[in-house]
Amino acid sequence: MDLPVDEWKSYIFQKWSLLPKSIQDTISTADTLKDIFLHSSSLLQPEDETFLKSLASGYLVGKDPNAPPFYREEGNKKFQKKDYVGATVLYSKGISHARPHTADISLCYANRSAALFYMDEYEMCLKDITRAQMHGYPESLQPKVTLRKVECLVTLGRLQEAGQTIRDLESNFAAKPTVAAAQFQILQRNLCRLKMKVQERERLTATFPTTLTKIFEDMDLREVNEQIPCASSSVSLCMDPLRGRYLIATEDILPGELLVKEDAFVSVLNPGERPPLHQGLASKWDTRVTNGDLYCHRCLTHTLAMVPCDGCSYAKYCSHECMQQAWGLYHNRECPLGGLLLTLGIFCHVALRATLLARFEGASKVIRKLSSEISNKDMCSPESETSVHTLRSDLGGESEENGNIVQTPVPGCDVNGKYENNYNAVFHLLPHTEHHSPEYKFLCALSVSALCRQLEAADSSKPDAAAPPILCSELSTWGVAMLKHMLQLQCNAQAITTIQQTALSGSEENNVTNSRQVRLATGIFPVVSLLNHSCSPNTSMSFVSTVATVRASEKIAKGQEILHCYGPHHSRMAVADRQQKLRAQYFFDCSCPVCQKEKHRATVGPRWEAFCCGRCGALLQGGDVLSCGSTSCMESVSRDHLISRVQDLQRQVGGAQKLLGNGQLEQAIQLLLGCRHDAESFLSPEHSVVGEMEDALAQAYAALGDWQKSAAHLQKSLQVVEAQHGPSSVEMGHELFKLAQLFFNGFAIPEALNTIERAEKVLLVHYGPCSDEIQELQKMKSCLLDSPPI
Repeated sequence: MDLPVDEWKSYIFQKWSLLPKSIQDTISTADTLKDIFLHSSSLLQPEDETFLKSLASGYLVGKDPNAPPFYREEGNKKFQKKDYVGATVLYSKGISHARPHTADISLCYANRSAALFYMDEYEMCLKDITRAQMHGYPESLQPKVTLRKVECLVTLGRLQEAGQTIRDLESNFAAKPTVAAAQFQILQRNLCRLKMKVQERERLTATFPTTLTKIFEDMDLREVNEQIPCASSSVSLCMDPLRGRYLIATEDILPGELLVKEDAFVSVLNPGERPPLHQGLASKWDTRVTNGDLYCHRCLTHTLAMVPCDGCSYAKYCSHECMQQAWGLYHNRECPLGGLLLTLGIFCHVALRATLLARFEGASKVIRKLSSEISNKDMCSPESETSVHTLRSDLGGESEENGNIVQTPVPGCDVNGKYENNYNAVFHLLPHTEHHSPEYKFLCALSVSALCRQLEAADSSKPDAAAPPILCSELSTWGVAMLKHMLQLQCNAQAITTIQQTALSGSEENNVTNSRQVRLATGIFPVVSLLNHSCSPNTSMSFVSTVATVRASEKIAKGQEILHCYGPHHSRMAVADRQQKLRAQYFFDCSCPVCQKEKHRATVGPRWEAFCCGRCGALLQGGDVLSCGSTSCMESVSRDHLISRVQDLQRQVGGAQKLLGNGQLEQAIQLLLGCRHDAESFLSPEHSVVGEMEDALAQAYAALGDWQKSAAHLQKSLQVVEAQHGPSSVEMGHELFKLAQLFFNGFAIPEALNTIERAEKVLLVHYGPCSDEIQELQKMKSCLLDSPPI
């Protein structure tokens, strides 16, 4: 997904293996990115491009007039089953494949407006009705959508508009009686009903207050940081040869304090699961729901009412405004290359988009920077200085050398020492060229070269005036920049995530949900990239749209470094696995305190992986053979035997989950209770598998409406979550949110209020007051406090 498809990777790696050793050595020992790019690019042959084009042709990214009727029919099937969300997604797929101003696109918009209406999405419904009419919705069907429009306007309290729409419709009936008598009578009855509804609503004095949450209100930084505009004034940028650039606290920081609020310089939506290449006609049009069907391709806003690009079927947006902005910034160049970009992967796509965005910071200035710096090998390692550089407000960004005050610039800062979210900062992120394998650099260089040739071909087919500077004579220079960005991304790409709520199996009607983090996109955040890694970080990161927010997850003392986890967290991965992953992806050996502690600790696994003695219940210790920790017990057992038992339990729990999904609740409960009885004989009560079983039992009883039993099992699962992740972890917050829902549904008021308070305390630290879960918790609390005493 991040890298090119397997077929292209295998092809290029095979090509590399067949190169003469002298050429391999030339590329492997090249001093500069420019040399790597030019040497590799010269090896790209027409047959390579032909193979790549054949792979790209496997993606259906253009408009297909045969697709809209198929998706409209599939959407109608979902609509008839009252699966309005599923119907909406399928109608959107039809819209994305349809040409503008055709009957197909107008019918899909109209059908989608009906699904949105039944989902109470009245504003979006009105917009779709307008779009259907704008694209030439058949006149004979206009009364139907007009009545739907009136229903929306009445419900939204826009009574004058509703009345005027009714009068216009009546005038049209009188002037053009285009419907049959029976249909006309139905329309007349509906009109009468709506007129009465308008009159009734006009008599009411109640108003309709706006309830839209201004999501960014709490996301303002306390004071402006003169050095890093995207950061709080309580942090400062420093630099030394060991840690590189990093952030420290300039004052004591409390948990939950907002430290960084940064919009991505560039981001690309994760397309989700890719359809198989070269699929047969029977499965030509994909009906699966992916991120691309639910989130705007520019701002990542969740929407069910996508507006597609007029020229392709894969780029979809939350509004016409977003579509226009994307077109002006980058999509006018990306639009004809959709299949190629999907084939080459997200990293290549991000690299292209970053260079396209660089044009808007002054193309000539950027080209001069590229030309003068990109061939300098020292430029690839801006943090290899031999002395410590620290930019702090008390030093004014200067140091003393031979009695003279000289500037000590930090790479990425401007001449005034300011580090901003711009192309200069992105350009100075480390590509770690020397650490990447020669094969990987060859893959990236040839992929970028092939993309440049396609951009050049697209330029040659347009008038000279239409070609922006990036796609003219300096294309090879920009190709080197794209290669640099592609290499940067392995260490500097940030996964943009969101929290998705899914109903517990069988409990869809009871509003009990599971929370899970889902990756939406890949972006570059220059300020976030300044944060160094710790396996036990002191910050938590979340996203709203394309904006990253970094909050303190614990107290941070003045002078302490601000640390972020790159993925391998001590609560989810053993120290050896963390070290291996960090070394492979980020090219460093972690020496954070938790790693140091675990390295020197006795070989005892974490509590959530611990086994207990079947005879006395004490924890087992050891290597291949585990012995009871109790001095009065001589029990011992093979580790492999216990691991085999754990794997068997996991298979049974998986089977129980399938039974839950199929609604076979009693069978699932019996299987899980049997698993739990078996687990008690050899697993620690805080073992992760015990937590899985208790969570599954909680789901089963919630589906049966037995809130008390469900809550009891979830509380046992919470003990495992707390042991593994900690009492203030985001994982604990999500589980407390779920427990609060169970107590709320069971009307256990004291327990619910107590759990809501605990959940709020944890989630506020990680997400702030505007998160969906915090809003839901506050609604539950308000409802419970307003409830009459029993």
